[in-house]
Formats: sequence, structure tokens, C-alpha cells
Amino acid sequence: MPDRVLTVSPERLEAWLAGFARRHGATTHRAEPDAVVVEAADGAVARCAVPFPPLEPDGAAPYSGLLTHAVRNRRVGVLLVRRGGYATGVFDGAALMTSKVGSRHVQGRTAAGGQSQQRFARRREKQAREAFEAAADVAARVLLPHVAELDAVVTGGDRAAVDHVLADRRLTALARLRDRSAGLPHLAVPDPKRAVLEATPATFRAIRITLSEPDSA
Repeated sequence: MPDRVLTVSPERLEAWLAGFARRHGATTHRAEPDAVVVEAADGAVARCAVPFPPLEPDGAAPYSGLLTHAVRNRRVGVLLVRRGGYATGVFDGAALMTSKVGSRHVQGRTAAGGQSQQRFARRREKQAREAFEAAADVAARVLLPHVAELDAVVTGGDRAAVDHVLADRRLTALARLRDRSAGLPHLAVPDPKRAVLEATPATFRAIRITLSEPDSA
């Protein structure tokens, strides 16, 4: 049977692992800094990626401390950017503490050619640059005052657009923290509206489980 990838919230992880054991038999596990691998009596394997790695294994705790590590409250900065739109906020656990969402008009692509196409491309690039500058201004106002207390910076949207924003010299500390948060997912999101921002903890807090199950007889 092909491997499946599941996502489980921190609050549901203990129940999910108990169900895994009921379905597949007694389990053993081994802990790594970035994953806890659970193996069952029938050969099923659940590789649980550690959220906010690394995990410091605790041999006296269930699953070497993964359950406690997963539910720990963390303060996380989120920066979502697409051409023309941005959203940024600070979360305490799943609660949004402060945020700002905005947009700037950036023209879509055109099929026109010649000098008209060149003028259009220059205008579009200027609009995109102004949108990125606006996003950087907002990130500086919303995230920088909290940078010393952030456990991680999570990004989402268009990767190139995020990189443009974080290249702003004011945001060097945020860029470094984003780089240190490399074990967290880059979020695939639509246009960054407030509802999109508010929904991000369901992804960045989730435990990603790669499940291998034996073929049925």
C-alpha cells in the first residue's frame, strides 16, 4: 500500500497514536531531532515530523516527549505575501494577537506586444515593487516589535514575493528567524485576506505524519 501523508493537530495527536496502536498492535518508537518514528507489531510505521524542531527527547515521557513538545504554546510571526496583497500577524498558540492586512493594485499580464508591452511590463514591475515595499512597512510595524519573543517566523504565498519583502534591511532579524525556522512549512495560501491569516495555525501547528501500512491479506 502506498504511503499516505496526514496532518493532525497537536491536541489530537495522542488520540491518533492510540488509535494507530489499536489498529496495528503494540508499538515501539525511536526519537530523532526532527521526527518520532512509531512502529507497530504488524509492520505499520507512522513517521511523525516534529513541529518546531528540534525535539529534545525525554526517555521518561510518552513518545520521548513528542506530545508535550507538540502542544506547547509558541509565539509565531506569520508573513503572507502575493503580488498586490499581504497579511502579517503574531500568534500566541492559535490565537491571533496583532495583525495587519493590506493590498496594492498590480496589473495582470497582457498579451500585447512591442513598445506597449515594454511600457506595461515596466509599470507592472513598479506596482509590484511598491506593493512589496508596503508589505515590508507593515511587517516592520507589526512583527519587529515582537521579534525578541518570537519562537519562529512562518511565511506563505509567493516565495519570490516573500524573499523580496524580507530583503528589506529593516527586516534582517525576521529573515534570520525565518531561516532558522526552516523545518516549518512554507504555506500555500490564496490572496492573503484576514480569514486566510487567521486559518494559518491549523497548518503551521499541525504534525505531519507519513503513514506506511502493510498490504491487506
